[in-house]
Amino acid sequence: MDRMVVESLLRDIGVLSLEHLELVVIAALIAAILGVGLGVLGTRRPALRRYSLAFANIMQTVPSLALFGFLIPIPLIGGIGQRTAIISLILYALLPILRNTITGIAGVEPSVREAAVAMGMTNGQLLRFVELPLAAPTILAGLRTAVVATIGTATIAAAIGAGGLGVLIFRGLASVDTIEILAGAVPAALMALVADGLMAIAERRLEIQR
Repeated sequence: MDRMVVESLLRDIGVLSLEHLELVVIAALIAAILGVGLGVLGTRRPALRRYSLAFANIMQTVPSLALFGFLIPIPLIGGIGQRTAIISLILYALLPILRNTITGIAGVEPSVREAAVAMGMTNGQLLRFVELPLAAPTILAGLRTAVVATIGTATIAAAIGAGGLGVLIFRGLASVDTIEILAGAVPAALMALVADGLMAIAERRLEIQR
């Protein structure tokens, strides 16, 4: 392979990896805020829990390319580019975070809640100092699942001009170039493995501290 071609490919990998990471981080952060927030509210309001879980489940069943297609024509939030991709990724990442937040908080022992209330804690203090800390490992497990899935789904975002490592994969498929396909697929896989490993370590530490 020509040296200039290799250098150009390495530059592309670097730039597109940063684009890919940007998509994942933004989508995961927003999904975490929404998922944890809705999950907390869902443990207090059963109707909201049912509707939010139903919505998140429906979003998970829609194929990613189809979801991109649905969002593109919608005014303000649609169109070609990162915005539509990020909204799609948020919708895909929402379910595991929402579900694990509800499961984690609902799994706190009633006796622990009763002891906290007996000590004079308000509902807000009970949530901040008892429920969320005890549910943190379960919530983080949901976030871990969401992040790893988002890294993989983000490769398809290149199909609507959102950038990322999917650009190399689609470009390689179009030109039947195995090296370009691998140049996009391998860094994406490594990114997912690193993210999964780091979050697994954080999850274990939270379990030990609990």
